[in-house]
Amino acid sequence: MKWDYGHAEDLTVPDDGLFIVCEGNFQYGNSTLSYYDPATRTVQNEVFFRANGMKLGDVAQSMTMHGGRGWIVVNNSHVVFAVDADNLRETGRIENLTSPRYMHFVSDTKAYITQLWDNRIFIVNPERYEVTGHIAVPGMSAESGSTEQMVQRGDYVYCNCWSYQNSIIKIDTHTDRVAERLEVGIQPRSIALDRDGRLWVLTDGGFYGNPLGHERPRLMCIDLDRFEVERSYIFDLDDSPMQLTLNAAGDTLYWINGDVWRMATDDAQLPDVPFVREPANGRFYSLTVSPHDGDLYVADAADYQQAATIYRYNPHGELTDRFATGITPGAFCWK
Repeated sequence: MKWDYGHAEDLTVPDDGLFIVCEGNFQYGNSTLSYYDPATRTVQNEVFFRANGMKLGDVAQSMTMHGGRGWIVVNNSHVVFAVDADNLRETGRIENLTSPRYMHFVSDTKAYITQLWDNRIFIVNPERYEVTGHIAVPGMSAESGSTEQMVQRGDYVYCNCWSYQNSIIKIDTHTDRVAERLEVGIQPRSIALDRDGRLWVLTDGGFYGNPLGHERPRLMCIDLDRFEVERSYIFDLDDSPMQLTLNAAGDTLYWINGDVWRMATDDAQLPDVPFVREPANGRFYSLTVSPHDGDLYVADAADYQQAATIYRYNPHGELTDRFATGITPGAFCWK
């Protein structure tokens, strides 16, 4: 990515709002960042570009908040940008990454960054914006390697190995080594940690022609003390569940499978009726639940070529607002 600098604006975003990370189109370098203020129901688009006078890059993947800064992972530009959380001015960047996906902070001086097409998780010092080491994932080749989301419980970080993979790994944060590995099904796509310290895993089951195979997707609950599957829920073969998310209380699961579905963590079976139905000619692509009021935000990517729509629903599933963002909103981050 060639970083061309132009005019930068003096920009300020209020607290308690929502960042929307828009992927754009692969190899077009048209990723963008938007910001929505739930209190005033106003959205600001292209906030990274406006604050820095340069484009965000190619395929923005995710964003996390830490230390008063927002950390934006840009997959195909092989970079993580750190920006001031209030004015969005760049404070530094981590470069020379393979194909970064998600970032997790172990401490103020150590973070992990997962990768696509690499059998290593990168260890970085966020204060110095530099790579300090790697975590090798046993049994994973560099060509088909894939590590994805991360959650932490105690001294261990848990990570799903997704593309062409079938396991959850447990990383010791003191040694930066994989302590255990658990097979859970083909392509665990997303994970979430509930209020009782259990790990929920959503697999997509692969696809026809996948070298690893193709099976019915699963939603699994893992007991982390024993590091074994406690419960498993099975979808239909042609289902494509994704974007597993928990509410702030950690007792209710949400995911996308065409429509948006909702289930309590102690339910005995999958729900029969969707919580929110996908709009006609729409395509639900990502979601988040507000930690402040429990409102649900769902991105409709439409045809992946034009400005997308974010729908806001109250906890009863009633539509209360909608607004436009950039192309293909794939991730959210609460300030």
